[in-house]
Amino acid sequence: MTVVVVTGAGGMGTAVARRIGSGQTVLLADASPEALDRAVAALQAEGYTVKGQVTDVSDGPSVVKLAEAAAAEGRLTAVVHTAGVSAATATAHQIMAVDLLGTAHVIEAFEPVATQGMSLVCIASMAGHYATLTPAEEMALATTPTADLLSLDVVVQAATLEPVAAYILAKRANQVRVETAALAYNRRGARINTVSPGVISTAMAKAEQEGEAGKHMMASLVACGIGRTGTPGELAEAVAFLTGPASLYITGTDILIDGGQAAWLRRHRLLSPG
Repeated sequence: MTVVVVTGAGGMGTAVARRIGSGQTVLLADASPEALDRAVAALQAEGYTVKGQVTDVSDGPSVVKLAEAAAAEGRLTAVVHTAGVSAATATAHQIMAVDLLGTAHVIEAFEPVATQGMSLVCIASMAGHYATLTPAEEMALATTPTADLLSLDVVVQAATLEPVAAYILAKRANQVRVETAALAYNRRGARINTVSPGVISTAMAKAEQEGEAGKHMMASLVACGIGRTGTPGELAEAVAFLTGPASLYITGTDILIDGGQAAWLRRHRLLSPG
């Protein structure tokens, strides 16, 4: 039996499981037993073969147990890491622990069990494209051993800032750590990439939209011309591409899915009236 691992039992995670999980065993992981049980029951009712495993990605041994359980189930074809917290609902320290360190744990834990043809996709964020870091800081975020990540000066400083600033740094760290990990995954015949969504219509995104930063984000969706948020299904299609046979030569890179927000912010915002 082939196996798909999805971390995060929210809107993105369940959309991904539905899109790529047919005919395979889906191992769904989440830190919340209640959310996990609901998602597993819903997917099972739709005919998917799903097992749940409570996993706290901020805890290294918990992620290792997930990787070992997945490998024991059968041949791993895909690992999709959607678990995370948002700047609207979490503190800077929580963002560092879950979004930054948690992603590093997933990359590290699944590399030893990666086999020929496996694809790992980490959900980063459009926010990562706006980090203002020195080359030395980026290199440190990309290459520092996972156990030492939270001790980096740039991370310690970010943990004292507003959650939005911490989130931007964490998501940039996701992108550069995936770039660095591509060599090790290539040597195992596997691939690893990030997907960086803009505003996707999930419960987490709704909480973000209700804050001041969310209002600016929604305004930029109108200004960039797309005029709407993305759907979990659109994100899942990008993940399906990166975990499928059409992307065998794509690894160590990022796919931006944001309706053109980043392009507008970079090239048009300063030219807009007001």
